[in-house]
Amino acid sequence: MGGMSESVSVRCPVCGRAHLFAVPSYPCVCGAPVAPPLDPRTEPAAVTHRSWEEEWVTVHCAACDRPAAWPQPELGCACGTVLRFPVAGARDALRDIPPRPVRPAFRPVTIRTARDAVTAAALYLRWLGHRDVRRADRRPPSGIGLAAPGVLAQVDPTVRPADARDVECLWLTAMTESAACVYFSLAGYGDEARARADALGVPLFVLDLTGTPQPVNRPAEAFAA
Repeated sequence: MGGMSESVSVRCPVCGRAHLFAVPSYPCVCGAPVAPPLDPRTEPAAVTHRSWEEEWVTVHCAACDRPAAWPQPELGCACGTVLRFPVAGARDALRDIPPRPVRPAFRPVTIRTARDAVTAAALYLRWLGHRDVRRADRRPPSGIGLAAPGVLAQVDPTVRPADARDVECLWLTAMTESAACVYFSLAGYGDEARARADALGVPLFVLDLTGTPQPVNRPAEAFAA
C-alpha cells in the first residue's frame, strides 16, 4: 500500500549519470499522502514509447485502503532519457479502479479581482470533494491561504509567476500540518518552481481568466482526478 515517500539511487543506463530519485506523494481524498511503493526486485527501464494505460498505476491508500490511479513514477535524466520505476503490488490500468459517480461540470467564476481568484480556487476544491474550505489560519509569505480537512492550498493572484521558494514554503507548511498541498497561480510558474514542485509532488494549477484551474504538472493531474 502507498505511504510515506522513499528515495532510491539510480544510474541512467544510457549516459551513466547517477541520480537520487524521491518518489512523489499525492493526496488521497481522505487527506493522507500516498506514495507508490517501488518494486526493489525490478530495475527502472527507459521509456521508449508512451500509451495512456501505461502512464498510470492503481495504488491503495495506507490510511483508508481506498484504491486510486496515480501517475507512474518517472525520472528525467539530463541526457533526455526518461526512466520509469516499477511499482510493487500495483495494477497497471485505470480500468482496475471501480467506477466513481460522474461529477457535474465545474462552474467557474470569471476572474476580475484577487478575491475572484480565491473564490475560483475555493469552488474548485469543493467541486473535487473537499468540504469546509476556509481561509487558512497561517498566512503564506505571498498570496492567500485556503484550508480544508487534510488539504492546504495557496492562491497567488498577482502578476508575478510563482518561484521555487513559494512552492517550498507551501510544502513545508503542509508538512508541519500533516496535510496535502496544492498551489493555484494566476501568472503561472517559473521553470525552477515547476522543477521543485515535481520533485516535492506539489500539484500546480494555473487559473485562467474564466476561473477554471488548469493542471500544469503530473501531481496536479492526479489531484484533479
